[in-house]
Amino acid sequence: MNYQRFFEEAIDQVHAERRYRVFADIERIAGAFPRAIWRSGDRSEEITVWCSNDYLGMGQNPQVVSAMQEAAGRMGSGAGGTRNISGTNHPLVELELELADLHRKEAALVFTSGFVSNEASISTIGRLLPNCLIISDELNHASMIEGVRRSGAEKKIFRHNDVAHLESILAAAGRERAKLIVFESVYSMDGDVAPIAQIADLADKYNAMTYIDEVHAVGMYGPRGGGITEREGLAHRIDVIEGTLAKAYGMLGGYITGSATVVDAVRSYAPGFIFTTALPPAIAAGATTSIRHLKVSQSEREAQQRQVTRTKDVLAQAGLPVMASSTHIVPVLVGDPELCKMATDRLLGVHGIYIQPINYPTVPRGTERLRITPTPFHDNVLIDTLKDALVETWDALGIPYGAAGRPAVASSDRIIPLLVPKSGG
Repeated sequence: MNYQRFFEEAIDQVHAERRYRVFADIERIAGAFPRAIWRSGDRSEEITVWCSNDYLGMGQNPQVVSAMQEAAGRMGSGAGGTRNISGTNHPLVELELELADLHRKEAALVFTSGFVSNEASISTIGRLLPNCLIISDELNHASMIEGVRRSGAEKKIFRHNDVAHLESILAAAGRERAKLIVFESVYSMDGDVAPIAQIADLADKYNAMTYIDEVHAVGMYGPRGGGITEREGLAHRIDVIEGTLAKAYGMLGGYITGSATVVDAVRSYAPGFIFTTALPPAIAAGATTSIRHLKVSQSEREAQQRQVTRTKDVLAQAGLPVMASSTHIVPVLVGDPELCKMATDRLLGVHGIYIQPINYPTVPRGTERLRITPTPFHDNVLIDTLKDALVETWDALGIPYGAAGRPAVASSDRIIPLLVPKSGG
């Protein structure tokens, strides 16, 4: 049997669907974010990164870098084992205390990535609850979907952010059956926000547990960076808040927070936690420093909101098809996988601007897009340069603009407040 043939055919299928992914070899420049070195064969040049998940540039923060260096110099590079076998280093213990405090929960548990934290936690909670029904938003991240699948529990999918559909599923299940509602706060491809208060109300009404993924919101929203649940005064109404250290905090790892009992149960039963090496002390120390900084500093969040708003305005005024988004995510519609790849290739090769194409299966076919993530360090000059490059690319490739060449979204109410809780929240 020619085993290689099956893998070749699988890759050929991805190519045929115009969704084969090519990784850009980039080298971030310390102290010059969002500038980086792009390497392609013998070619090497400086570019501007416009798609980083290091939303606030904390991966370059001198205090964070110094904390990592100090911890590595004092304790070495690795954790040396799983959490159960010598890997529970003191910086990791401090990190979990800091995360529990961030979300005003009793306990926290750190994993090696946000994917693992979702997959391991959702699957474990679903297995431990008898006859559990997991009710999942249709646009949940792949890690959440995998957690639901691995739980072995019955699942129901509710239409994205559709609380009426969610209620119909809850009502049919009845109050007595164990139920877990899993959803996100900020959906990273569209930049929209879940109706968290309404979902919490339904959970109370029908006696369900709630699990929210705040990975694209922690550090970004709320007076201390606790996410949308903090900003809206709803953290106490959510049973499990999951987040990441790899985006706004500029580090690596995922986590959950909740009651001491739920967290301890996941710690004791989740294979994805038990059988993997712990985060190294340098990473834990850097993450703790980043979280502590963003609990008291508003400047990064305020600067990012300002630059996000300006980016949306400038691109929309140029007639570019900016998709409606109430958060820091700026999606620009292309609508064709081949054109999307051609656009990003041209932006990188001609303009020195790196934006990774977002194609199926990350987004539905026909909604292929560029996902732009302005940071506090993308100044007005860089925004204007981006606009000019996008317009040149759209014209060169014949990509459709917004309707009648007008802005695709209105210039007001396109980003929700970062710091001020809603009245009564």
